[in-house]
Amino acid sequence: RAVTDLGRDLDAAGPASRGLRGLLDRLSSYTSSVAFQTLSDDVARVRAALGAVAYSVHIKGNRVRVRAYGSEPDYSAEVLASFEKFAQGAAKDYRVGFPDYPEMNHVEAQVLDLVARLFPGAFSALDEFCTRHHGYLDEVVGDFDREVQVFLAYLEHVARLEAAGLAFCLPEVSDETKAVFARDTFDLALAGSLLGRSTPVVCNEFHLEGAERIFVVSGPNQGGKTTFARTFGQLHYLAGIGFPVPGSAARLYLYDQLLTHFEREEELVSQAGKLEDDVVRMREILTSATPQSVVVVNEAFTATTLADATFLGSRVMERLVELDLVCVYVSFVDELATFGPTTVSMVSTVDPDNPAERTYKVVRRPADGLAYALALAERRGLTYRRLRQHLTGNGRTPDKPSAEDVSRRDASPGRATS
Repeated sequence: RAVTDLGRDLDAAGPASRGLRGLLDRLSSYTSSVAFQTLSDDVARVRAALGAVAYSVHIKGNRVRVRAYGSEPDYSAEVLASFEKFAQGAAKDYRVGFPDYPEMNHVEAQVLDLVARLFPGAFSALDEFCTRHHGYLDEVVGDFDREVQVFLAYLEHVARLEAAGLAFCLPEVSDETKAVFARDTFDLALAGSLLGRSTPVVCNEFHLEGAERIFVVSGPNQGGKTTFARTFGQLHYLAGIGFPVPGSAARLYLYDQLLTHFEREEELVSQAGKLEDDVVRMREILTSATPQSVVVVNEAFTATTLADATFLGSRVMERLVELDLVCVYVSFVDELATFGPTTVSMVSTVDPDNPAERTYKVVRRPADGLAYALALAERRGLTYRRLRQHLTGNGRTPDKPSAEDVSRRDASPGRATS
């Protein structure tokens, strides 16, 4: 009945999309097939047989007896009619309610077994029906049933975010051009979390054109770099399955694989260190990637020196450029942002008047090598002066530390420590 109603209602709606028209054609041919008509007829026959089953249950103490219904008259209507004249208004209902659980308990199951013994014909027909139509569900109908639930749930989530002023769009998609862009886009998961806390969502934009293929994202920690990388991956994944994407407009690439590398903690049971884990994972990505893939790399090779991270990152970039694939590469190694004509530098920004405040805007501009580590340490009370005051406990101003104590920069402008 559900399949028949779906086909009728879908036909009445007159869908324009190729996918829904194809589903309608499939439903029409399916519901008119011999197999479906046989299933429908068998359902009606078995339901009629089970509907004719009538029995009585006699309960005395802990003993339950089941017998065929002997056509005993039902006097309940006559009793109610006789006492109707004594009714003086609403009366308390003293009837005992029975719980309606989705599954039978052991007593109900044993009662059903006894009923089946009383009516072997009806239940034999049921057994035969289950055997004959064990794989009754059409594969396309089953897939649609699962997928449409996900799609409708996603649209409900989108409606909540749109009500908060965030934009969604159906993107242009292509498996040929790699000139991708998005405007007013954001991290879908983060937006859902911030919405519950009444916190504004920061939107970003990006574009690749011509020979450009790789975004290299740099800038201060906690500035939105990882969020940008997640957003880029989410956009392509959602577009690939036909969903509206976060943003007022977008054009995205239809990939064959979406490959990601995000930082994770070391596993104590593993003998491999974090650097080795990064190297192994990056090798797996680069081995399986094709020119049609989309790759998202977030903070690889952070567990080594700047020189080694630069060397390893450069080898990875060489392979990514060789594959000519679309990629986001988040790194503290600023040198990667100027690797070649295929790379585009993106930088997470800070408030110019207060470098400790992140704007979470990621903009297209050359890497500046500023990590703003000292400003962040000052806000968290982790500068040399604040730590010295806390440890000495006397509140006096400590001896002036050397420049090396306050801030030391590595040989490359791409990394700063305090």
